[in-house]
Amino acid sequence: MNVVRNYMYNAGYQLLTLIVPFITVPYIARVLGPEGVGINSYTNSIITYFLLLGTLGITVYGNREIAYHRDDFEQRTKTFWEIELLQVMTVVVAYGLFLVFVLFQTQYKSYFLLQSLWIVAGVFDISWLFMGMEDFKKTVLRNSLVKVASLIAIFTLVKTKADVGTYIMILGLAQVLGNLTLWPYLHNVVGKPKIDLSGIMSHLKPTIVLFIPQIATQVYLQLNRTMLGQFDSVTAAGYYDFADKLVKMVLAVITATGTVMLPHMSHLAAQGSLRRLNRLLYKSFSFSTLLALPLMFGLAAIAHSLVPLYYGPKFSVVSQLIMIEAPVALLIGWSNVIGLQYLMPLKRVKDYTASVTYGALANIVINVPLILTLGVSGATMATVISEVVVTAYQLFVIRDMVSYRNLFADGWKFLVAAVAMFIPVFGLNLTMSISAVSLALQVVLGMGIYFGILAILKPDILRDGLYFLKSRRK
Repeated sequence: MNVVRNYMYNAGYQLLTLIVPFITVPYIARVLGPEGVGINSYTNSIITYFLLLGTLGITVYGNREIAYHRDDFEQRTKTFWEIELLQVMTVVVAYGLFLVFVLFQTQYKSYFLLQSLWIVAGVFDISWLFMGMEDFKKTVLRNSLVKVASLIAIFTLVKTKADVGTYIMILGLAQVLGNLTLWPYLHNVVGKPKIDLSGIMSHLKPTIVLFIPQIATQVYLQLNRTMLGQFDSVTAAGYYDFADKLVKMVLAVITATGTVMLPHMSHLAAQGSLRRLNRLLYKSFSFSTLLALPLMFGLAAIAHSLVPLYYGPKFSVVSQLIMIEAPVALLIGWSNVIGLQYLMPLKRVKDYTASVTYGALANIVINVPLILTLGVSGATMATVISEVVVTAYQLFVIRDMVSYRNLFADGWKFLVAAVAMFIPVFGLNLTMSISAVSLALQVVLGMGIYFGILAILKPDILRDGLYFLKSRRK
């Protein structure tokens, strides 16, 4: 029940994080244009590297460590302050390196400085504490208010192409304020800090171990934007960013399970409940596939009319990019379950690190030739190939720990329903006039076909859901 409730909170917040850009992105696309969007995308991709360096692997590591000690107040307090003080130290070092970087920049210097608010926000990020405690309500409600405030600020203050800096500043300040809103709750969760330098430094090595897969992940998440800005143009980076954002917006609903399940699975692993851990893995994997396949096929089916309607005619090339990148929804959905919900709680960090490192290497090897020959389409293909490498390797390393038969038990049912949905919706999308009404009809039809077929095929995850709803009524 606690897991389901936390998933609902987190999924609700993820939906809000979808709704805010869903509302603002069409406006920003038309006001700032491809170049303005590209400048934000390119400069943010650079700043992400410094933020990542500052926070190391603390978000995941802190979440897991708090989950291990959540029933021991003294140990929880000690663990929290040691990790948080380490985070302050590493972010300060990262910001110092950023300032050195800025000294050598002649283009976009002011935008880089505004983007650095994201690094500052890293100092105050204690969301991992509440996630480790499986208390998602506080993080969701407080951040939701900040998201709404940033939405209002964007529509109020961003009016012309010259407001790129204002837009960047609003997003950065929202991140800082969102992190600060959790601090008033701190005294209810942990005690006063007792500074112990040796205790602080004891967390450095394990966070660096987790930092390696995160930096590898960011390579193939951010490198495409950076390389497009270098080898093509910031406009191409903007096209890629919008295609990637739309896929990732949809994906956020799926990956919400990872944030919720990590502390729960870590707690089970700490108790040695491996059989129960595997049962939850099968259910979570099935649930992820249930959501990912229709989102993948559905997004590809409506891309032709969605992009000009949503982003505007200047971004029509994005529809092709979305169709190429759509499989990422399924691939990341699966790797999120295996990597974050299974390998990480079992402390098989080396396997997780290897998977994302191979994905990053694949991205580096194929990115430049694909960008030079195919431009932004090549960068999008590189993203998909990287995710294939990550997911395939993770499936390989768990071969002796799980049953593939149980893992993919109902996969064929979801695939049949998703393909059956795609064919008529794609046909209608190509033939019907481009309008919000026709797009809505296609989405409703697609959902009806997908869940209608699943109602006939009856996968176990749907039966479990119906059982849960009936038990709640009683």
